[in-house]
Amino acid sequence: MQKVVGLTGGIGSGKTTIANYLVSLGIPVYIADDAGKKVMQQQEITEAIESKFGKNIFENEQLNRSKLAEIVFNNPDQLKELNAIVHPAVKRDYKKWLSEHADFPLLVYESAILFESGSYKDFEYIITVTAPLELRISRVLQRDNTQRKQILKRMDAQWTDEQRISKSDFVIENIDIDLAKDEINKILKIL
Repeated sequence: MQKVVGLTGGIGSGKTTIANYLVSLGIPVYIADDAGKKVMQQQEITEAIESKFGKNIFENEQLNRSKLAEIVFNNPDQLKELNAIVHPAVKRDYKKWLSEHADFPLLVYESAILFESGSYKDFEYIITVTAPLELRISRVLQRDNTQRKQILKRMDAQWTDEQRISKSDFVIENIDIDLAKDEINKILKIL
């Protein structure tokens, strides 16, 4: 019987690093953020975003994700409205992905907002990836062209590690990648 596991953690925790390791082991991983970026390029979605947030978040007819992020991460109601546009499209994309991977015994769904979106209820097990706050901030500063203040606002829009851990089956502290891989290997044996 196929198992689908949820993988989550706050911004900068190293979820993608863990997801990439799982992929290297031959386990398909659906990365919700990548799917969100993909569906946000669909005409019906960009039209809905433009209708809700205005033309000024587009440059050369392309969505400026930084401008949109500045709006939604400064206003929880606006973030909910964006999610109401994007999440149903991601859900459709995910269902298609599931059918394409029906022959695999284990699948992983990675999302930073697994709990916030309510989708955690769809999975048999939840793995939360954690890391100390300053390490998370440092990772995001290196990865993204952003500022500490913007990172903290995005973190404030997400659940805390404590909230995630309380609803998770497994926790991986991702400070040292080799230790984190060892933890994943132990979890996979249990699954």
